[in-house]
Amino acid sequence: MVPLLSLGIGLLLLLLWARSKGIEYVLVHHRWIFVCLFLLPLSVLFDIYSQFRAWVVQKLHSAPLQHSQRVRYIQAQVREWKKEGQKTYMCTGRPGWHTVSLRVGKYKKTHKNIFINLMDILEIDTERQVVRVEPLVTMGQLTAYLNPLGWTIPVVPELDDLTVDDLLLLFCLFYYFFLQEENSDLFYAVPWSCGTLGFLVAAEINIVPVKKYIKLHYEPVRGLKAICKRFTEESEKKENHFVEGLVYSLEEAVIMSGVLTDEADQSKVNSIGNYYKPWFYKHVEKYLKANKTGVEYIPTRHYYHRHTRSIFWVLREILPFGNNPVFRYLFGWMVPPKISLLKLTQGEAIRTLYEQHHVVQDMMIPIKSLEKCIETYHSDIRVYPLWLCPFILPNNPGMVHPKGDETELYVNVGSYGEPQTKHFEARASTRQMEKFVRSIHGFQMLYADCYMTREEFWEMFDGSLYHKLRKELQCSDAFPEVYDKISKAARH
Repeated sequence: MVPLLSLGIGLLLLLLWARSKGIEYVLVHHRWIFVCLFLLPLSVLFDIYSQFRAWVVQKLHSAPLQHSQRVRYIQAQVREWKKEGQKTYMCTGRPGWHTVSLRVGKYKKTHKNIFINLMDILEIDTERQVVRVEPLVTMGQLTAYLNPLGWTIPVVPELDDLTVDDLLLLFCLFYYFFLQEENSDLFYAVPWSCGTLGFLVAAEINIVPVKKYIKLHYEPVRGLKAICKRFTEESEKKENHFVEGLVYSLEEAVIMSGVLTDEADQSKVNSIGNYYKPWFYKHVEKYLKANKTGVEYIPTRHYYHRHTRSIFWVLREILPFGNNPVFRYLFGWMVPPKISLLKLTQGEAIRTLYEQHHVVQDMMIPIKSLEKCIETYHSDIRVYPLWLCPFILPNNPGMVHPKGDETELYVNVGSYGEPQTKHFEARASTRQMEKFVRSIHGFQMLYADCYMTREEFWEMFDGSLYHKLRKELQCSDAFPEVYDKISKAARH
C-alpha cells in the first residue's frame, strides 16, 4: 500500500510541476517524461498487436486471398480518381507521421490519397529462393518470419520498423524482382522514385540461407588515414559477410567485420539484442577505450537489429539515461519508442528545434573519398559517432550509378545527432554537405532533409531513364516528380 501511495504522490507532484511550467515547456525540455509515461507503453501495445496480427494471418494463410481483394480496392480508388477528372496528383494514403522520412509531406493534404493497406508476407518459394511480400512489411516482421525457416534476405537494414516500400522506393538497399524480364526499364527506374512511377503492391526479394551466429571481430583504429585504410581493406575482402565502422571522433574508430557461422565458442556468445544489454554503439566503444581487439558470436537476428533499441544513437537525446543499467533492467523491454509515435507527438516547437539543431543524414559516397568526407563532416557539423557501411554500387541504368562504366565500391556515411560546431545553420550547413557530395559523385538518401534546388538535385541524380518512363507511362498527370515529394519545400 505504501509503495502505491508514494507512486501516486509522485505522479501528482509531477503533474503539478508540469502544469506550472506549461505542457509545451515540458515536451520540449523534458521530453523523456512524456516518452516514458505514454509513448513507451503505447509502443509496447502496438508491437503486441502487430505481432499477434501477423501470427493470425500466418496461421490462417489468409494473406494471398486478402492481397487480391486489397489490390482490387486500390484499383477502384484509381478509377474513382479518373472519374473525378484527375484534378490532383495521387499519393499513398499512409499518414506522413507513419513514414521513415523525418518530415511530413505537405502534399498529403492536397493530393488524392490512395489507401494501400498491404502489410503481409504472402509466400516463400525456397526453390526459386525468393519471398513475396507486400510493401508495408517491416524488416523486423520479415526476419522474424524468415530466420526460423533457415532463410534471410541478403541485406537487412538495422531498424525494425523500416518497410519494404521505404527501402525499395527510397533506398533500394536490397535486390528484388520487379518485371525484370518483361520491363527492364521499369525495374531499374523504380528505385529512388519515391512512388512517382506508380503504386507498389508486392515485391519478390531474394533470400539466402541463414546461419545461427555472426562471428564479429572488433578492431579499434586511431588516425584518420589508418581508419580509412583499414575500413577499405575489410570492405574489399570477399570473405567478409558484414563490415561496419563506427567513427567516434576525427581520429578514433572501431572497424567491425563479420562472417556467418553455425559454430560458436559459447563463452564468447553475446546476445546483444536482449533488452538489458548495453546499447550496441556503447558496447563497441568499450573496445576503443580499452584499446584492444575482440571477437564475439552474436545471434544472427540480434546482429541484424543491433541498432534498433537505441535507434542508432538518436535515443540518447530523448532518453539521456536510457543506457543506464538500472533503466535497462527495469524498463529496457519497452525500448525503443516507435519512431512514428515520436513524429506524431513532436509538436511544432520540437519540430522546429530538431530542424534547426539536429542532423539526420545518410550520404552515399565513393569509398576512395572517405577521408575527405570525414574531414568535411568534422569541419561542417561535427556529429559523432559516424556510421560507415560499405556497399557495391553496380553500373546499372537508373537514378543512382557510378560515374564510370564499372561497378564501384561505395560507403554510406550516416550522421545522426546534434552538431557540435558553433557555426552550424541547418540550411546553409546541409547545402554545403550536399555540394560536397555532388562534387565527388555521391548521393543523398531521400528520406532526409534535402535543400538542393531542382537543378542541383538532377545534377546529383541521373534522371534520363526516370523521365523517359514518366513520359511513356503517362505519369506526369498522375504523380508529382520525385523532387516535388522529397525537397525541403515539400515537407514540414
